[in-house]
Amino acid sequence: MLKDHPDHIERLQEVLNQVAYDGRVLLMPFDQAIWALEGRLETFIHEAKADLEAAQVDEDAQAIELARAKEDLMFRARSSNGGMKGLHDLWNYFKENEDAL
Repeated sequence: MLKDHPDHIERLQEVLNQVAYDGRVLLMPFDQAIWALEGRLETFIHEAKADLEAAQVDEDAQAIELARAKEDLMFRARSSNGGMKGLHDLWNYFKENEDAL
């Protein structure tokens, strides 16, 4: 879903790394990873809204269109019916590596 936004993918990886390697014993590592992803995706939504507002102030039709598309994408990525619905791979990773977490 975010293949055209490698910087966003990198930022999602950063929060997952923070959850996995912060040195604390995690009681619910899967849940904490989900919360971290949700929080970062919320940040993406806020950033996209700011981009849209800036484009509207500049009255740049092309920038407005791109910003709206980006905002829609970020909402879909955050949605439990969109990007956050297919977390089976993440769950499997946590189950396979639960001794390391």
